[in-house]
Amino acid sequence: MGMMDSLGLSGLAGGVQRMDKRQFLFQILSFGMIVSSALMIWKGLMVVTGSESPIVVVLSGSMEPAFHRGDLLFLTNQDEPVRVGEIVVFKIEGRDIPIVHRVIKLHEKSNGTVKFLTKGDNNSVDDRGLYAPGQLWLTKKDIVGRARGFLPYVGMITIYMNEYPKLKYGILGLLALYVLVHRE
Repeated sequence: MGMMDSLGLSGLAGGVQRMDKRQFLFQILSFGMIVSSALMIWKGLMVVTGSESPIVVVLSGSMEPAFHRGDLLFLTNQDEPVRVGEIVVFKIEGRDIPIVHRVIKLHEKSNGTVKFLTKGDNNSVDDRGLYAPGQLWLTKKDIVGRARGFLPYVGMITIYMNEYPKLKYGILGLLALYVLVHRE
């Protein structure tokens, strides 16, 4: 008994060889439709929420007990003023990954501009050490969005796939195998 037979893949290999060009093209087009639909939904969420990133995953425990690592946050970014106590997601110049923390202090200038200071609920000090060099306050331009809802731990799959890249490729391989086996 060969390796292909022992893994139950001999029928799969024969099926792949028998797949005609039309079936293969249909599979490729179907995959393209799924990807383009997901992109359209993402862009639609960006427009509706006013946020460049309407969904983010909490990557650390700095916001416990409010949010835990792996929680999926839903964001909006309307033009309403930032308030103390609000949980915001912000980006710092020179860093790729946004940070989820709570606004703890506002600083209003006489010209009407408002700056604010953030801190993780589980951290002992404010975020000035995380900001860009020389930056002591955040402004509205730093805000990616404001937390409006969440699903607990749903984002753990994203964390696992980033921490263990082989898992990502394994999942993609299983999905491809599933599509090949269950095609009509």
